[in-house]
Amino acid sequence: MRRYWKVEHTIVLFVIIGIALLLMPFSLTNTRQANFISKWNERYNKADYMFQVIRTHITDDIIKSFENAKDSDERTKLMLQLIKPYLRVNTGKSVPRQYRPKYMNKARPFKGQLYYFDEFYFTENNGIVGIKDIETSISDNNPDFMLMFDINGLLPPNRWGKDIFGINIYHDGKIEPLGYGMSMDELKKDCSHTGTGVSCSYYYKIGGGFEE
Repeated sequence: MRRYWKVEHTIVLFVIIGIALLLMPFSLTNTRQANFISKWNERYNKADYMFQVIRTHITDDIIKSFENAKDSDERTKLMLQLIKPYLRVNTGKSVPRQYRPKYMNKARPFKGQLYYFDEFYFTENNGIVGIKDIETSISDNNPDFMLMFDINGLLPPNRWGKDIFGINIYHDGKIEPLGYGMSMDELKKDCSHTGTGVSCSYYYKIGGGFEE
């Protein structure tokens, strides 16, 4: 009798271990994603505070330098100089060319597309930022710059909505997470394995859940 009990006990134990092993990757992935989202919320709050400080201390000369900049590259360099001390941007260390962010659906942004960045920079804690001038007109209603944050730098997955998030920077210094203004249905569709993941930046800020 005891022998049969041991066999049954062993079978049950193996079943439990098997189920645990099956669930473990899912559980670890969820935990990892939750950690990315938490870090993104922290990063966004710091960026919001950063631009509040910049707005307070910006001078007429700085404003004129942006207005008189001859092209997009010059405006981008001016913005980089503004944010450099706050984000501890390291312009002396190059991000490897092999670093190429992907969308959540694993497609890549191509040169000329809105979410393609020409230059990336290391920041504190080995994070990576990309900055891009997207100004189309001098208006508070249109963003002037886009700032991309890769929360864990060179480490994978290097995908929008996973460890990459972003903000728009407006003419008056206000910021908004990418995806702001989209409907909930649009956010859910884009912040999924079939979407770009770009709008996850806003979706997670308003408490949206993530899918695997």
